[in-house]
Formats: sequence, C-alpha cells, structure tokens
Amino acid sequence: MATANAIRSAYDERLAPLGLTLSLASLLSYIADFGPINQTRAAEHLDQGRAVTGTQVDRLQSLGYVERLPDPDDRRVWLVAVTPAGAELAEAIAEVDRVLRAELRAGISRSDRQALAGLLLRLQHNLHRSTAQGATT
Repeated sequence: MATANAIRSAYDERLAPLGLTLSLASLLSYIADFGPINQTRAAEHLDQGRAVTGTQVDRLQSLGYVERLPDPDDRRVWLVAVTPAGAELAEAIAEVDRVLRAELRAGISRSDRQALAGLLLRLQHNLHRSTAQGATT
C-alpha cells in the first residue's frame, strides 16, 4: 500500500500543474481513448462507483474538457465525449505518464516488471476468490 500511495502521490504532483489529480486524469484519458462512452462504462473501467464518476465528469465538464451528448440508442443515457481542449490535455497527460513511467522503471528489467505484474495479478485473484468464499459462508 505504501508503494501504491507513493505512486499516486507522484502522479498527483506531476499532474497538479495541469490542474488535475490522477483520478481526473485517468478518467479524461479513458474518455479520450475510448469515448464517447457512458458514465457506467467509465466507472466500471476505473473500478469506482457511478456517483464518483458522475462527480468527476461534472468537474471535467465545468473545466471544458468533456461534454455530455445524448445516446442515440437510449434516450435515458448520456454519453461523455472529449472536447478539443480535453483532447489537447489528454496528450499532456500522456506525456506526464510517459516520463513518470520511465523514471519509475529505471533499473528494473522488463522480466522483473513482468514477474511483478504476474505476482500482483495472482494476489488480486486470491483476494477475489477469498472475498467470494467469505460471501458464501
């Protein structure tokens, strides 16, 4: 958890000059890459609640980085799309991410990163399995 918190803090620090946090930047980047999308899909991708995502979309919209559009397939749903200003900011976010990832990976081989990713996925799988078993007992 300490490492995850340190990484989040590093991203927040690097994104602050852009007026963003890691959470807002992640949402904007996702919309820029895969939008227009509905808020439910964005919330699922970011593994967070729909209400939190809605608040973040409201913030990004108030800053002029995203807009809500009617879903042509479902009148009850709004799609979230990136604006030109949001697309430009998403490019800046990608550059921050590229630089920080390079710094974080310094001295760590590709095979070490792959091994770490495998271990973290196994831990996540074990946690989900343990949680599911606890729910059935």
